[in-house]
Amino acid sequence: MPIHHEPFNPSTVSSSPVGLILTGGGARAAYQVGVLSGVMDILDPGRSPGFANPFAIISGSSAGAINAAAIGCFADEPHVGMERLRNLWSNLHTNMVYHADAVGLIHTGLRWLGTLAFGWLAPGLRSQQPQSLLNNAPLGELLRATLDFERLRENLAKDYIDALAITATAYTTGEHLTFYQSHSTIKPWRRSLRMAVPCTIGVDHLLASSSIPFIFPAQAVLVGGQTAWCGDGSMRQLAPMSPAIHLGAKKIFVIGTGYKDDTHPEKRKIDTKYPTLAQIGGHALSNIFLDSISMDVERMERINQLLAQLPPNVLQSQSLRPVSTLSITPSRSLDEMALAHLEQMPRAARTLFRVIGVSSNTRQASGGALISYLLFEASYTQELIQLGRADSLSRIDEVKAFFKETPE
Repeated sequence: MPIHHEPFNPSTVSSSPVGLILTGGGARAAYQVGVLSGVMDILDPGRSPGFANPFAIISGSSAGAINAAAIGCFADEPHVGMERLRNLWSNLHTNMVYHADAVGLIHTGLRWLGTLAFGWLAPGLRSQQPQSLLNNAPLGELLRATLDFERLRENLAKDYIDALAITATAYTTGEHLTFYQSHSTIKPWRRSLRMAVPCTIGVDHLLASSSIPFIFPAQAVLVGGQTAWCGDGSMRQLAPMSPAIHLGAKKIFVIGTGYKDDTHPEKRKIDTKYPTLAQIGGHALSNIFLDSISMDVERMERINQLLAQLPPNVLQSQSLRPVSTLSITPSRSLDEMALAHLEQMPRAARTLFRVIGVSSNTRQASGGALISYLLFEASYTQELIQLGRADSLSRIDEVKAFFKETPE
């Protein structure tokens, strides 16, 4: 449906750089594309050629890092970039992200499960154990063919974007790393278990950030001249909004991938059976991907409330400053949506996940949380995009007010 209102005027937020936070979530990240598609049309319904990228700082974790890099690469043509990103997610298939054929799964998934079950009987097997449940080599090929990092460098140089940040977790040190690239000089910061690393971002950083623990293999990345084996950027992410704030954002636009009622088990029927590996894995991933961002948004709101009580002269002397936020999250359960599309997954992959407890049976449906992260099929991602777009368009007034707001 066409949207009728005045187009976005970039000058209204020139003094208030907006940071975009794209959280993790595997296949759930297609929802972010839908939200952004709706936001772009809210801000510029006529799709004017001179429309400016509304996000000065972009920060992404896990699959959100891939979306963040894509947006940065097309910061000079936001609508074109959004359309290409939407086409990519709308035409995705599982084998474009990880090997989902029988041969590939035998080399990874079944060997991995076999080593877990019987490795103690044959210690020699441990020297040949697979590194992860799934092999995401196809994802690396897809990213290399899709993203133009030279264009990102040019967009940074021409101020179409101020900075791009990609987060990952170093298994070797236990630190949460923020790799960032900016045309201007930004001093790296360091906090407890958190470190910022200025660098030239590439595919290796995206693969590291999106390496879901146990499911995808760790990625080697250079940090300070040394090799660090890194995994998913949502692990140990104590303050997801922190990188954007350090990089200069005065307002934060957050796109989450968690439905609020997924965290209220009292609303569901109690199952007394022992949980399957799929159920346990799904809850573990939800804890990694969904909990930290909601807590960070709540923490930011409390800080803003406290700062609002300070007189202006006292506030100016403080190191803290108010940061306005707007968060959009799914209005439906993505777990339930994923199970409805389970049959679209390649048979070999479907069989593997059924072994560990994923089922779309209406009487005993289970494993929806796990499969919602790994179901890279067009029917599912297209529905996520549609949901994200509908959720953002349902909040037109809030979106317009957020981008036009000028902090005091």
